[in-house]
Amino acid sequence: MTSSGGEPRDGEPQDGNRSGASGSGSGSDRFRAGLLDDRRPRPVWSRDFALFFVARALARLGETMLPVALAAGLLRYGYGVGAVGLAMAASAAPFAGLVIFGGVIADRFSTRKLMIGADLVRLVAQSIAAALFFAGHVVLWQVCVIGAVNGVAGAVFQPGVASTVPRLASDIQGANGAIRIAESAAQLAGPALAGLLVAFASAGGVFAAHAGTYALSALCLLLLRLPAAAPATRTHGGDFRADLAEGWREFRSRTWMWAVIVIWCVYMISVWGPTVPLVATEVVRAHGPRAYGLINSALGAGTVVGGLVALRLRPRRMLRAGSLALLAFACFPASVGAGFGVAAVSACAMIAGAGTSLWGVMWATSVQTQVAPDVLNRIHAYDVAGSLAMMPVGQALAGPAAAALGADNVLLVAGVMSLVVCAALLSVPAVRDLVRVDGPAPRSPDTPAAPREGALRPPGPHKTGARPPA
Repeated sequence: MTSSGGEPRDGEPQDGNRSGASGSGSGSDRFRAGLLDDRRPRPVWSRDFALFFVARALARLGETMLPVALAAGLLRYGYGVGAVGLAMAASAAPFAGLVIFGGVIADRFSTRKLMIGADLVRLVAQSIAAALFFAGHVVLWQVCVIGAVNGVAGAVFQPGVASTVPRLASDIQGANGAIRIAESAAQLAGPALAGLLVAFASAGGVFAAHAGTYALSALCLLLLRLPAAAPATRTHGGDFRADLAEGWREFRSRTWMWAVIVIWCVYMISVWGPTVPLVATEVVRAHGPRAYGLINSALGAGTVVGGLVALRLRPRRMLRAGSLALLAFACFPASVGAGFGVAAVSACAMIAGAGTSLWGVMWATSVQTQVAPDVLNRIHAYDVAGSLAMMPVGQALAGPAAAALGADNVLLVAGVMSLVVCAALLSVPAVRDLVRVDGPAPRSPDTPAAPREGALRPPGPHKTGARPPA
């Protein structure tokens, strides 16, 4: 959309009649066209979406390799399950604590440039980690510091992800499903590749490969020409705390959102937090890193299936369908805790992956279609912060809980709690009865449009009150 005082879109003629004055047929038509400009259907697959698709797949590839590297590498140098959980928490804690501020920053600056910068920081950090493991000089506090740097960079990167999808495709569920498939395919390949690198090279090779994924992701984002967000998000130049407070007001006004986040905190402490380090260490100890890679690949295969289902399934009440699908995750930690063999655990991992993938698509699409673009970065930041706030707590407590109760019992409890969490989600009317919205959430009629990020600026002077694109 464009209003007087706004900038024209890339390739759009500047027209003095665009102010919306009635009476001029051509001017009125152009004004109406401007109002509808961002609502025109954009197909899921395009050059720019393909670049974003590849960037997300590469980032996920590295992320799924990392637990294998940490578990195998730290265990090799004499550290235990508590150290693995602490190393994972070192990255998750600053991410969860700072992502809210990242949402405000993303509403003030170019999300594309912020994501590129974050990828480059993580490229350097993981390269240093690779050098430490190659040299055999592995000190836990150094690994944790590197993880913390990655967490801070991730906090700057993540808020822009949610707002990027609606700017690339109007079929938001289809786009989220496709991205889920990309990330799932990476999860399918990542652990297996990490297991091979650990077996035939070392953990340092995994960290080096992880650094390479950030380099390639940054390159894809550099080539991306991203349609601009609502310029209302570009004019935040006032008080930082006011922007933060506005995001909080928008977040708490949506019962379905904060209810899910509160329940998710329980999920992170009791299910996901302990599952990741305990499954990694228990499987590596019992069956070796290759088996762990195979099980994680099965989890990735399941998430591919879930993504494919999400491309076709269009439930009217998306969060209800997602909550029912999430029930499937319970079998994954429970199967490891029950001492099942690699084949049975792999089958359970595949089922769990399909359920979590479907939930993820339904949740992401609900957020991106129910929230207006000018607050989406901040809303998503509160969403991510609340979702992950308790994960480092669960990861850090995994070791002590395993020492006190036994790792198998902790994993069995995680399976039961997964069922409890799903029941809690379905018990909230605002969650189970939320009706789907197709297409991006509309922005206010007086919000002007802006040029594409990464595109050449249209000629002509800047209009009063408009900020240049980042």
